[in-house]
Amino acid sequence: MRVGQNPAKFVDYVVQPQKITVALLNYIPALSGYFTHSLDVLKVSLNSIYQHTGLPYDLLVFDNASAAEVRHFLIQEHDEGRIQYLILSEKNVGKGGAWNFIFGSAPGEYIAYADNDIYFNPGWLAPLINTLETVPQVGMVTGMPLLNPEEYSTSTIEWAERHPEARLQRGRLLPWEDYWRHAGSLGNTEDKARVFYDEHDSLQLTYADQTYYVGAGHFQFMARREVLQQALPIPSDRPMGQVRALDVAINRLGYLRLCTAQWHVRHLGNTLGESKHLVSTARKHTFWRWQPVRRLLSFAHERTFDLLYKNRE
Repeated sequence: MRVGQNPAKFVDYVVQPQKITVALLNYIPALSGYFTHSLDVLKVSLNSIYQHTGLPYDLLVFDNASAAEVRHFLIQEHDEGRIQYLILSEKNVGKGGAWNFIFGSAPGEYIAYADNDIYFNPGWLAPLINTLETVPQVGMVTGMPLLNPEEYSTSTIEWAERHPEARLQRGRLLPWEDYWRHAGSLGNTEDKARVFYDEHDSLQLTYADQTYYVGAGHFQFMARREVLQQALPIPSDRPMGQVRALDVAINRLGYLRLCTAQWHVRHLGNTLGESKHLVSTARKHTFWRWQPVRRLLSFAHERTFDLLYKNRE
């Protein structure tokens, strides 16, 4: 038997999601071994989102069965209003499985995806969304310069070669310093990185007075939700090792894969290392996410229902 009516029936408006969903995939199964410093890295990554995004967004975090201490931290961030959507997976569903969930359920028109070890520079989001809204047929764009195998960007190359307003250049165009800055963060030796760098040309696409490198990274990128959903489902029978499936799908669908010539994001790795100066407990809150304000609004919300609907049948 029901007593009274659900007060939500008398609410005429619910908060709408932001146009942009920033989505972070987290996997920290332990705080030892390889993952000893991963929680510190995650905190730095999240703080850089909070402080440097600059545009309205909702934050979605998919946690892929992390350790209890990590989940507790994420729940606290959610409770304090810094994470709008928090998914705690009981089991590790792999990166592909997490992508299937994120891309299928994120509410924003645009999805800015990142692994949990990415640092976001001030103003990082605006150049990425500007690329999506300026360059036709862009499938995904990464916020840093990369040297990528051409086989995953054949649609980008074909588009650039036939578009009258686009210019495509090939050669040793990506400076070694830019390449090594990222390759070194992945645990590569400088000798190994130099071999790959010497054997591969980079491609630059110029369009609307902006220059991009051809290719994108699956560790961080921005895309339209409708484009990513066309690439689903991503294979998910292994924890990792199938991430190229997304690159292949976006390319096969005929979309462009680009990365910016400027550093808007960067990879931290599993330790802070030389990036310890990035650690900060200071957070930039918007007024409406400030905890005292949230508590006051919550109290007013509950009292309003009590006064208006407590005795309503």
